[in-house]
Formats: sequence, structure tokens, C-alpha cells
Amino acid sequence: MKTSNKNQFIIKVRAALGHAPDKRREWSALDFDHSDIPGDELLAKIRNRTSQEKQKLLTDLVEQSQPLNLKVIALNDGVSVTHDILDLIQEKKPEWGRSKQVVAWKHPLIESLDLESALKKRNIKAPVHYAELDCDPLDGVTAESGREKIRKNISNSFIGVTSADYCVAETASLVMITRPGQARSVSLVPSIHIAVIEIDSIIANLKELYVLINQDDAIPESLNNCMTFVTGPSKTADIEAVMVHGAHGPRELYLYVITGNP
Repeated sequence: MKTSNKNQFIIKVRAALGHAPDKRREWSALDFDHSDIPGDELLAKIRNRTSQEKQKLLTDLVEQSQPLNLKVIALNDGVSVTHDILDLIQEKKPEWGRSKQVVAWKHPLIESLDLESALKKRNIKAPVHYAELDCDPLDGVTAESGREKIRKNISNSFIGVTSADYCVAETASLVMITRPGQARSVSLVPSIHIAVIEIDSIIANLKELYVLINQDDAIPESLNNCMTFVTGPSKTADIEAVMVHGAHGPRELYLYVITGNP
């Protein structure tokens, strides 16, 4: 009986590791060394950062974002962020069509911006849709028709507004965990992605992220849901090594950081 390519590969790996090439080991026999995995000490360090340390992380984030074409804007409060987002909605033009529509996460921070009211006050015609499944069988709205409505709203919007669970300063990467009302497609389909976070959401590196995911009870669903890393707008240099933005996603990415400074 011929040995498959897969089995041949595994046999070679076992032999290279000094184990019997034809014997499969049980999981219980595997010995993992967890001594170098940080725990409570690093978690306490993250949670007890001073204002100066948080500002330093923000400075590092801004520095790392520049070569990525990621625009980081630090503002004192949500009101300032709302005004700035309204300026973008008014200034930017849809990549396709003329209608300006915005889709947003159903997220406490995004809802606090009150974009709908602010747009009406400034007389900007740009309806805001929320990526929330709203089913009511009495009105004939099924789960499938509700999802179809969300997909249509997202595909018709030229700006997607989200938050993020964390932002890794070392790589200028947004860490986004998909939840109900917080679809990944809101940050992927529209031509312009706007993310809004608070300064406390900035962490130093991936080691801190893994500690938070493994030990912070605030996001236990993170290991079961889709977790996405977003590092700058979509880009590719596949064709003649020429960098092009917006090939597989948003061509522009704006990150607003609410600092809470007086």
C-alpha cells in the first residue's frame, strides 16, 4: 500500500524531531512549556497605565501608521470626532453612484456620536444604517430578509463606521471581534473605513493582546468569534510592483482616537 504524500511528510517531521516515524503520539503525551507565557503581572501593567504611558503608545501608533497610509486623528472628545466625521462625509464623494449612505456598527461608542442627528442639523443628506439584525415576523421581516437588508445597506454605503476592541501600537493594527450588530463587512465593503476608539484601547504589542484575550473575562467570546487584524487600508502591489490602495477593500482608513484630555 502506497504511503500518501501527507503521511510521508508527517513521517519526516517525526523523524526530524527524534520520534518513531511510524507511531502517532497522543495529545496527553505532549509536554508544553507555559513558563514563558506572561500572566497577571502584565495584565495589571496594561490596566494600570499612566496618562503619560498611554500618550506614549498613541505617539508610537501615529509613527507606525504613517508608512501604512493610515490616518490617525487624536481628538479630545466624541463631539469633536462627530464634527470631523461629518466633514469627511460632506467632503468625500462615493466611488460609485451619487447617493451618499453610511453604515455603522451597533456599538455604544459609535451610537454616542449621534451621527444621524448631527447630519440632519448640518443638512447633509446621508442616511445612516446600522448593521443590526431587526426581525419582526408580525411585519413579515424574517431573519433571512433582515440579513439581506443589512447586506444591501452595506453594499450601498460609501463609508463604514466601526469601533475596535484594541489597537496594537507596534504594528498600527486594529483588532476587531465580530459580534451581532458589528459585522466585519462594515469595515471591508465601503470605500472608506472610519474607526473610532478610546485611548485606553491602544496596547503595545501582540503579547499584550494574547494576555488580554486569554485572561480578560470582558471578551470571552473572542476565541469563538471571528477576530480580524486591520493594518491600514486595503493595498496590493501585485501588478508591476506598483502600490494600489482599495483593491480588496477600503481605499482609505481613518482612525479617530478619543483622548479624553480636557
